[in-house]
Amino acid sequence: MQTSRVLTIPTQESRFFVWTTQPFLSFYCEVTQEMKEQLSDGSMEFLAIFLEGLPFIFLGTLISGFLGTYLPKGAFEKFLPKNKVLAILMSGLLGAIFPVCECAVVPVIRRLVKSGLPVGCALAYMLAAPIFNPVTAISTYKAFNNEIPIASSRLIMGYLIAIIVALLISRVTHDLILKRSLRSDESHHHEHPRNLNAAMNNSLRDLMDVGLYFTIGVVLTALLKTIVIDPNDDFWKSLADNSLIGSAAMMVLAFVLSLCSTSDAFIAANFVNFKYGPKLAFMVFGPMIDAKLVFLYSTVFRWKFIVFLVVVVFILTGALALLFESTILPTWMENNASIPLPV
Repeated sequence: MQTSRVLTIPTQESRFFVWTTQPFLSFYCEVTQEMKEQLSDGSMEFLAIFLEGLPFIFLGTLISGFLGTYLPKGAFEKFLPKNKVLAILMSGLLGAIFPVCECAVVPVIRRLVKSGLPVGCALAYMLAAPIFNPVTAISTYKAFNNEIPIASSRLIMGYLIAIIVALLISRVTHDLILKRSLRSDESHHHEHPRNLNAAMNNSLRDLMDVGLYFTIGVVLTALLKTIVIDPNDDFWKSLADNSLIGSAAMMVLAFVLSLCSTSDAFIAANFVNFKYGPKLAFMVFGPMIDAKLVFLYSTVFRWKFIVFLVVVVFILTGALALLFESTILPTWMENNASIPLPV
C-alpha cells in the first residue's frame, strides 16, 4: 500500500521542494503537471521516512556514543560464552532483552564492533533484533487478527536467518567484511577520557557519519516509491497466485518501501490476495535489508560484503518462507482460513 497517493494536501516543505527542483529540471525537459505531482509526492515520501527514522537514528547514535566511552575493551569476553557458536546463538536472542529497530541498531553495532564485539555476534544481533523482539511480536500478532502462529513464524524465521548468516561470516577474516576505519581501530588501544563530554562527542560523530548515509538511503527510497513501484498496480496483484514469484516480488517491495519493523505487518496483512509465504518474506526481509539500510550498513561493512549479505538473506528468506508456507504453517493453522494457504 503506497501512502503517497493518498496525501493530496502538499505541505510547506513539499512546495519548497517542487519550487527549488523545477528550475533544474527545466534545463532538460518541460516540467509537466504530472512531474510536479511526482515531485510533491516524492518530497512527502522523503519527509515521512526521514522523520520516522530520525528519532531512532538519534537514539542509536546516543547509545553508541555512551557505549564507546564507558564500555571497556574486551567487556564482551566476560558475559559471552567462550564457544563461538554459543556466543552467536546468545547474541541473536539479545533483541528480546534490548529491543531496537533496524535504524537504531546499526550505529550501536558500529560502536560495539569497535569495542571488540566479534563480527559474527554483531551480525546475529543486528539482523535478529529488529524482528526478534516483543514490540515486533505484538504488532504482528495484532496485525494478523491475534494469530500466534504467524507472529511466531516471523520471529523464528528472523532468528534462524540471522544465526545462519552469522555462523557463515564468523569463519571469514575481518579484512573482507569491515571497513578500513573499523579494522584500524582494532590495533589502537589509546586511553580516552570517560566523561559526559566525551560520550556526547562520540555520539555527535556517529550521528554525522550515520546520518549522511541514512539521508542518502531515504532519498533513494522516496524516488523508488514515487516513480518506480506502485503496490496497487495490476502487476503486483497478478503475482499473488505463485508463491515463489510472489515471495521474490514481496521482498523487492519490502526493500523499496523501507518500512519500520514495528509497523510493516499491518501493510503485509493488507495484501489479502497473497498467500502466507510472500507475506512472511515481506515481513522478514524488510527489517534486515532495505534501501536505506544498505547505506547505513556501508558505515560498518565493505560494499562487496553488503552485496553478498543482500543475496544470502534474499535466498534464505525466500526458501524459508516457502518451507513455512507449505510444511510448517498448515500444521499450525489447519483449521484457520484467514490466510490463503497453498492448495
